[in-house]
Order: sequence, then structure tokens, then C-alpha cells
Amino acid sequence: MKKLGLIYNPVSGHALFKGKLDSLIDMFQHHGIVLCPYRTRGGGQDNLGYFLREMCPNGVLAAGGDGTVHAVVNAMLASDMDVPLGILGSGTSNDFATHLGINDWEAYIERIVADEARRVDLGLLEGTGRYFVNVVSAGMLTGIAHEVKSTYKNALGKVAYYLKGIGEIPRLRSFSVRITADDAAYDADVFLFVIANSPVVAGMKQIGHDIAIDDGMLDLLAVKKTGLPQFMSVAADLFAGKPVTERDNILHIRAKSFEIHAEEDLYSDIDGECGPRLPLRIQTMPLALSVYC
Repeated sequence: MKKLGLIYNPVSGHALFKGKLDSLIDMFQHHGIVLCPYRTRGGGQDNLGYFLREMCPNGVLAAGGDGTVHAVVNAMLASDMDVPLGILGSGTSNDFATHLGINDWEAYIERIVADEARRVDLGLLEGTGRYFVNVVSAGMLTGIAHEVKSTYKNALGKVAYYLKGIGEIPRLRSFSVRITADDAAYDADVFLFVIANSPVVAGMKQIGHDIAIDDGMLDLLAVKKTGLPQFMSVAADLFAGKPVTERDNILHIRAKSFEIHAEEDLYSDIDGECGPRLPLRIQTMPLALSVYC
């Protein structure tokens, strides 16, 4: 029988996935596919690569939020496993799954059963061996996903992020960066920056036009230093799902590689998880991952 590895986070989102596990196994068995579940524990206690290498699956499913998808993708690539990935978004934020239009699980299972997949780009943080699926960021508001306690996220969902973000606004401050994108250099004072693979970031459904997950490029958007009213205007557009790449106080760069230096001590955020300290060297990995969709 065909077998799929199912790696699930039991506490992501509203911690409801556990109640769906049996019906999910039954649906796949109906199609002659066996699910082999792996329950993540976090805190460095997981060995996803060992699990995947031992079971040699025909495909892998990640059930959780963006952080779970990040961990599974990195385990797959570290194990040289080039099989399709399925994303069952059950976290507070499911940005990559949202962009792929994965919302109806029953319809999605039909696509998985039919082996319908496409290849997408990834980003690589050079010197770390870590890949990112959707976004790398640094600066104001970018570390909220891992600063909000799980209990609040489970109870309030994305509202917990918004409340935390509102609390950060009075401490709004900029920092100086030098950005090298392919062969061009830029200097700017910014509040934050994101390097995005898809146009859906932090629940914002369309940060910019023409951002694609299969074009061999990544998009950097930085919010330049400006007054609080202008900053709030950008934030309002993002929350409303309006693209901001054409705004005067947004620096938008599309490139295959980026190098980012900051004058102060800053840590990055990768797919909602803690990332390395700046400087960052980032490379696009074209069509590096196959995804059921």
C-alpha cells in the first residue's frame, strides 16, 4: 500500500487536530493509503529526519502552522527526501497553505490521492543550512508569532497577534540597514523588513502584486522610517488585504539573493520561529520542493 508520513503538532491552532486524526486516517485508508503518524513534542525532542528516513514514505503531510511546515521541510531536505509535501493547516497562522488555496481538507485529500503536485521555490539562509518556506523578517512586530504564549493563541487565534502588535506600537523605532540584492546595494532606515516567497505574510492576504512562489526570485519589502500616521496607514492597508509595494514609504526589491547588515544587534524570524542574528545571506532555491495542490 502507498504510505504517507503524517507529522502533526498536537497544540497548534486551537489544539483541535487530535480530534480529527482518526477520521483523517479513515479517509486515506478508504483510498488504499496508510498514514504513519508522528506526534511532535517540540523543545528539541523531535527527530523528524530519522522518522522519515526509516519509513521511506511516498509523500509527507504536515499538520500544524507555519512553524510545523518549516520543521518538516527542513527535515525532508536534510534527509535528501524529494517527495511531495501536503499541508493540513491547523495552526493560528497558515500563510503558505492559504496562498496555495488549501482550505477544504476533503477536496485536498482527493488531490493528494491523485498525486497532483507542483514545484515551488524555497529560500536558504547561507551558513546555517536552514531553509524557509514563506518568510524571513526582522524588526518591529516581526517576532510576535513566537512571543505570544500558546494558551493565548489557542484561545484567541490571530487576535492574540493583533493585541500583541498594538502593544508594540508605542515602542516603534527604526534601524539602519545595508541591503545587497544581486548586484545592487541599498541603504535605508527602516522599521522592519520581510523577505517573502509568497504574497501571504502574517495573515496579510496580499502584501504585493506579482509575488510568486515559482519564479526563482524572492521579494524584500521594508517599511521605511516615517511618522506614526504613515506607519499606521501602511498597517491598515495590510490588514485590509491591500498591496503596499507601490507606496512611497515601502522599499520593494525583487532578487535571487540578498545580504542584509544592520548597525544594531538584531535577530531574525523564520516562518514564525526564532532565526539567526543579522547579518543574513539569503539565496533562492528554485523549485526545490514538491507540494500537493
